[in-house]
Amino acid sequence: MAKRVAFDSPPLVSRRERLRRRRDLAVAPVGHSSQRSYRQTITKVDLWSVLKISACFYMGALIVVLTAGIALWEIARVAGVVDSIQHFMRQLLGSNDFTFLSWRLLKGFTLLGLVIVCLSIVVTVIGAAFYNLFAEIMGGVVITVVEEDEAH
Repeated sequence: MAKRVAFDSPPLVSRRERLRRRRDLAVAPVGHSSQRSYRQTITKVDLWSVLKISACFYMGALIVVLTAGIALWEIARVAGVVDSIQHFMRQLLGSNDFTFLSWRLLKGFTLLGLVIVCLSIVVTVIGAAFYNLFAEIMGGVVITVVEEDEAH
């Protein structure tokens, strides 16, 4: 006959106690004496820091994309591609006054890019807020930090 094993439910432990236990489980020096590793838990992300870093990142990305777009536009203009497209559009529309307004296009793409940047920042901050909520419930992300001595 098979033995029945009773599973005792573990007592409920507070969040602070779980974090204290994790901190106490810091790994002792591993292998060589020139390396030490520690376990750390990321349980909260500062939303203001996320906002500042994401704003810098997305604005930098917008500047790179706009610069690349301007460079490609100039290359296409010098190569005659823009004139060919304008000629094709004139024939297609039956109009002799069709031209691309470069500065209007640049303004439009810049405004569209700024809207995308703002939406991306909002989504990133909301994602960080959700991380904070879930980390409080589940305990966060555990990372291992390795310290190496330079003498090796």
